[in-house]
Amino acid sequence: MSSQITAEEIVTATLSHVPFDGWSASSISMGASDCGASEDELARLLPRGVTDAIETYAKMADEDMVSAFDALSDKPEKMHLKIRALILCRLEMAMPHKEAVSKTVAYLAQPSHAALALKLLYKTVDSMWRAAGDISTDASFYSKRATLAAVYSATLLAFLADDSGDLSKTEAFLDRRLKEVAAIPKLTAPAKAVMAKTSAIASQIFEAAMSKSRPR
Repeated sequence: MSSQITAEEIVTATLSHVPFDGWSASSISMGASDCGASEDELARLLPRGVTDAIETYAKMADEDMVSAFDALSDKPEKMHLKIRALILCRLEMAMPHKEAVSKTVAYLAQPSHAALALKLLYKTVDSMWRAAGDISTDASFYSKRATLAAVYSATLLAFLADDSGDLSKTEAFLDRRLKEVAAIPKLTAPAKAVMAKTSAIASQIFEAAMSKSRPR
């Protein structure tokens, strides 16, 4: 029955329309129609339209990523390998909807959507760190997320450009980025200073953005 339809179901149905119509009122309306949801139900479940749809899509992707990681029979023990596995889990699950992911990135890349993009990126990397078992609450909390945000964002773009038919090129790209991060402690003092300053700025941006989004 239509009364049992969820926002997640509408968004899942919408994904087949996003490659052609982007994230728009039209694509969401078609997704709702595919589910048998009325316009009133659509307005109730996704009152902010595209914003709610993309937030729901990102939340589903985060949850599916963590579930896939938890289901791994042979989880890595080292933290950086857990992060690597989580990123690959997410991208593997995105493969069937690669064009929709591309449209999502394009939508979030618009300057008017910068706040939403930052919010969703933060939630994704936070989910990764928590799933990997990181429970830090010290000054490194935001710097870790800022560093991972840079690695994940770059890898996502590499994934979208990867025409190999699998994740081989993307995986190699990710390994290079993780190697670069691991090399930071070995950098010269001036280079470390630049990295530290950049990380501090990114951390402040993340912290400020998240404090604004918290309910008061």
